[in-house]
Amino acid sequence: MKEDKKNPKVELEDEKDIKEGRVSKRRYQSLLEEKEKLEKELQAWKDKYYRAFADTENLKKQYDQDHRSAIKYRAYGFVDRLIPVLDSFHVALTNEPTDPVLKNYLTGFQYIYRQFVEALENEGISEYAPKIGEAFNGEFMHALDTEVHEDYPPNTVVRVYAKGYKLHDRMVRAAMVIVSKLPEPVTQEETNVDEQNDGQSSTLA
Repeated sequence: MKEDKKNPKVELEDEKDIKEGRVSKRRYQSLLEEKEKLEKELQAWKDKYYRAFADTENLKKQYDQDHRSAIKYRAYGFVDRLIPVLDSFHVALTNEPTDPVLKNYLTGFQYIYRQFVEALENEGISEYAPKIGEAFNGEFMHALDTEVHEDYPPNTVVRVYAKGYKLHDRMVRAAMVIVSKLPEPVTQEETNVDEQNDGQSSTLA
């Protein structure tokens, strides 16, 4: 039988031969190979479709996440510019005036400051004020300097220069602190110098 894929009549005859069991082994093998080839192509297209679908879903999730994050932290730059104003309030309110007129002004500023802080908290902005004697935490604090302090163990907050500020769970600015440290060990050379100075003082006396 002449094979001609462009001839519909031949294709119908081939189908009839297959149904009636008159197809040759060569033709049968050829059809199996064609079937396997088509199945592989179909599977390849399915894989491409599923990969494209998964990539699209991941892109959509990433976009949604970025969009939510942008909305959540949209005030970050605004808070950063507002921090010097908050610092000025903090400095002004920690100095207790002796003049009665200034005390009245200070009471008014305290009221305004509380309203200001409350409005910021409603937007997810919060103050972070370490306490004296609290252990130093580099995640929320920035050590401006260290100093020897006998009343506190090393790596302890001994002074707070400025509060820290957070926007939701993100630190806008760490709190500025001074941290305690151990005294420097006295060297043998320094000990000898001190002993010599003490000896000279005794001689002069």
